[in-house]
This record gives sequence, structure tokens and C-alpha cells, in this order.
Amino acid sequence: MRPLDGIKVIALEHAIAAPFCTRQLADLGARVIKIERPGAGDFARAYDARVNGMSSHFVWTNRSKESLTLDLKQDAAQSVLHDLLADADVLVQNLAPGAADRLGLSYDALSVRYPRIIVCGISGYGPDGPYRDKKAYDLLIQSESGFLSVTGSPEASAKAGCSIADIAAGMYAYTNILSALIQRGKTGKGSRIDISMLECMVEWMGFPLYYAVDGQTPPPRAGAAHATIFPYGPFETGDGKTVMLGLQNEREWKIFCDKVLEQPALAEDARFASNPRRLDNSDALRAIIREVFMRRSAPQLVSRLDAVGIANANLNEMHDVWQHAQLAARERWADVATPNGTIKAPIPPGMPSASAAFAPRMDPIPALGQHTDAILTELGRTSAQIEALHAAQAV
Repeated sequence: MRPLDGIKVIALEHAIAAPFCTRQLADLGARVIKIERPGAGDFARAYDARVNGMSSHFVWTNRSKESLTLDLKQDAAQSVLHDLLADADVLVQNLAPGAADRLGLSYDALSVRYPRIIVCGISGYGPDGPYRDKKAYDLLIQSESGFLSVTGSPEASAKAGCSIADIAAGMYAYTNILSALIQRGKTGKGSRIDISMLECMVEWMGFPLYYAVDGQTPPPRAGAAHATIFPYGPFETGDGKTVMLGLQNEREWKIFCDKVLEQPALAEDARFASNPRRLDNSDALRAIIREVFMRRSAPQLVSRLDAVGIANANLNEMHDVWQHAQLAARERWADVATPNGTIKAPIPPGMPSASAAFAPRMDPIPALGQHTDAILTELGRTSAQIEALHAAQAV
């Protein structure tokens, strides 16, 4: 028994934010019916072909779903959609601004016919306000939210290496839907959820925002280092690798000087006696640390840092993560079927491993329209009616 077994989700989705949300609902057992455009489907299917000929973005966000193709501009397809909505629990959509309303799929319209339905809309800026109709992609929201202003090097800003604005929106959509399901269990009524990518990212920008409150200087761009704590960031080692170092307080600073740098007197040096002073004199301190670190290999330094309780990490690449010893030891990988063969996927955080009695749901990634005929049959369409829908390119 999974938490969302028996919950039915209809997804009018593409790209990342909404698919990431609904995939997580599917992880918990929900039945997710993904509605795609006939012939083309979710455009994320064509982003690349890195995973056995399939898109890396698509395989990440679309396992455990059923793919149904519908041309919602046709009345026959609209009829199929409403048959699905009749007993659906959740509708998730991230269509272009205003598109869902034009299709009669707003919460106000649907709640009259389906009072228990939860309607979640994901957009760049929200359903009202002066930015309502602006196109919004992940990089653009990173920019509008101020994220780019604090990310990168002093010379140039840099985007996050993953779709962080889409991920934020998908996570808030997911958690709000779970909350709405709990609320519906108490009231018997559905609800409207409006997720703005901008608002999600601004929430995640809390520390930089407050750091710069009342016109104060924002945190500087510091590359992979921490903008306001030192030493906290990457340090090269003698074997050409990099160790990420993180000191949080004065107790750790003294231990670091004594046990790692083997220079206990450094802890009392006036230049480095507090974090603000270490920041002001970071170039000098970095040179001292580098001189010590360059005499040792990364494994030697990690071992020494671990032994004295100083936070650290390896600067891993993607190939390292696939082989990560911690993930292997905790059995955090599972096999997932796809139209082009089996792939590995990380088990969702918080869920038990695949060998546990309660296994997470990690069903196949669907081919475009793979479940169309089966769903139509389930809805009572005859073979002749299904053939007619195909002939009209309504599905």
C-alpha cells in the first residue's frame, strides 16, 4: 500500500516543472495520465538523445506514467478529457499563460462540475499581475529572481547547472497538492493551487535577500566558495584534485589550525581571529592553506579532515556520482524500464530501498501515446470509435 494508491492525476504538462511534480506523485502510488500532443508529444522528449536514444530530461521526470495523446482543440478529444476528469482527484497543468482558461480548465469552471477536484496551475509569474503573460523559462526565472546576481565568479554571473527554477516550482506544486489532498479529506472539497516559478525562487533566495535588506551590500559572487564564510569552498590538493572544505565556527577553526594545518598559533593570529577577519584576509589565508594542501593528496586530506570532524567533500563529477559508495551502500539505485531498454534511476529520497518490504513505485517510462487505446477502451469507447478518433487525428 503506497500513500497515494487510488489517487488519479491528469497531467497537461511539458518540459520539467509539472512533469517533475507529477512524477513524484506517481512515486507515491498515484495514477498519472499524461496527456500529450498527437505526433509530437511533450517537447522535452526531443531535448537530447543521451539515454539509449531518449531525452535525459524526459526519462528523469516521466517514469510510472501513462501516455495518452489528445488534440484538445477537437471536441471529441475534449469529451475524452472530461470523461477522465469525472473521477480524477488532481489536474496539473503548465500550459502557456491563459491556455487552460481558454480550454475551460480553470478551477472556477471545473469545480462546478467536479467539486472534489484539485487544480494546480504552474506558470512563470502567476495568473495575474503585470508579468502574467510573459514567457518564462528556467534561466529567465533564475535571472528575474536575483539568483544569477549571487551565483558565479566575481567576473561573471553563472546559471545553475540544473533546472533549479523548474525544480523549485515542481517541488512546491507537489507539496501543495499533498496538502490539498489532506485538506479535501477534512472538507470534502477540492481547491485551487497557483504555483509561480518566480515566487518559488524568491522563497529560496531568502538568505541573500535578508543579507541585503534595507539597501545593504548583497553577498558577492564567490564561485564555488561561500560568499560570507571563510574558509568554506574548494581547495586544490597535491594530486590535482579538489577538496571542498567547510568551517562553521571558531571551535572548528582552532581544530583545523592545530590538527590539519599543524599550525596551532595561526588560530590566534589577529588577521584570522574571527570569520569577518578571515574574510577580509582571505587571500593570505588561502595561500597558507594551499601550501599545506598541495603537499598531500585528496584522499589523505579527506581522511585527516574526517578524523578531526571538519566538514569536507569531494568535488565529484557525474561519473563519480553514478559510482558513489554511499549511494551503493544504501541501495539507492533501481532498474527502470523504458521503450529502449532498462536504465538505472535514483530511488526517491525518503523512500526505502527496492529490497525493502514497501518498495517505491518506479514503473516504466512511456512511449508517446502508449496507453491511448487502453485508456479509451477503459472509458467505454468502442473499437470503431477509437479508430474514428485516430482517423480524425484527435488522438
